[in-house]
Amino acid sequence: MKKSLLACLVASAAALPAAAQDSITIPNIIELSGAGATVGNNWKNGSSLAVEEINAAGGILGKKIVLEFVDTGSDPGKARAAIQRALDRKPVAIFGPIYSGSVSATLKLTADAEVPQIIGGEAANLTAQGSKYIFRTSFGQNVSMPKIANYLRDEVKAKSVAIVYVNNDFGRGGRNAIMKELESRGIKAAADLSTESGQADFAADVIKVKGSGADAVFVYLNEEESARFLVEAKKQGLDKPLIGETTLLGQKVIDLAGAAANGVRGHVGLTVDAPIPAIQNFGKKFEARFKYKPDHNGVKGYIAPYMVKAAAEKAGKLDGKAIAAALHGLTITPDKVPGILIEATWDATGEIDRISFLAEVRDGKQVITKVLPKLKQ
Repeated sequence: MKKSLLACLVASAAALPAAAQDSITIPNIIELSGAGATVGNNWKNGSSLAVEEINAAGGILGKKIVLEFVDTGSDPGKARAAIQRALDRKPVAIFGPIYSGSVSATLKLTADAEVPQIIGGEAANLTAQGSKYIFRTSFGQNVSMPKIANYLRDEVKAKSVAIVYVNNDFGRGGRNAIMKELESRGIKAAADLSTESGQADFAADVIKVKGSGADAVFVYLNEEESARFLVEAKKQGLDKPLIGETTLLGQKVIDLAGAAANGVRGHVGLTVDAPIPAIQNFGKKFEARFKYKPDHNGVKGYIAPYMVKAAAEKAGKLDGKAIAAALHGLTITPDKVPGILIEATWDATGEIDRISFLAEVRDGKQVITKVLPKLKQ
């Protein structure tokens, strides 16, 4: 009877399609519709491009990657349900979400299941909640905001700043982080303006900024709202420096805002305009494949599969727990893994450390003005 059962199991395995035996499926649970559609589709295309390259080179430990895309609708509840369903199939990793609120709603699920979650979320508190299975693809606000505050103090010479932020996990986290950094540098918050995700009219907000008398404006909104704010600021003749983070200087914002984006400055963690050949080559490949210039979310999506590849090969097996353990303290260099684009290191909390950039929008293009070193050399 035992021999008969064993024979059936062997026969069943043999009957599986070759693709099922020789591939791994990684759920890509991201914002493909709703307010996050721009960021999600950039991530989707970037991760798809990386997987095509990895599979063409033999896959990960001999297995090809299959990406399963699931749309969260930019809704944390839907993201949580999608991740729970994905975990039932015991994947070796999960990509996404990108919106911080959706990451916050799902990170305990992946931690309990011991499955690494490669995220796009940047809220400062995400890596402070004790999960050993969260890994960033970009700087958290706790890393980027000190750099922005230094820039406001040392180069803009601002004594007071008006803060305009979106009222979601991403925006509130950024607002809280920049407020702390400004205060520690003796810079006054002249205005503290909360806006809504998807907001279309920023006329009243710009009026309040102008009335605050601030030396500079820190803008921390989603892509579409950032563009609308910049257009309104130009319309009303706001003549103070407009400073932001990666989102404000992203290609989507530049495309939507047009001339109103010129002069915007800030800190950029990832950009295809960086003076690094590997990054620029990625940008050209992406544009040739998808017919538009990627923003930082395209880069984040692209490096996610390469993170899993490097960690799995270090661990020597396709196992979620082993991949997570390998990522902690791991430094991935482009000479060993070209798809990582820039040398990067992950600490025990999943925070990423790598070089970053100061940038300004000039004549409709993002121009890098300075390269900032890794925090820990």
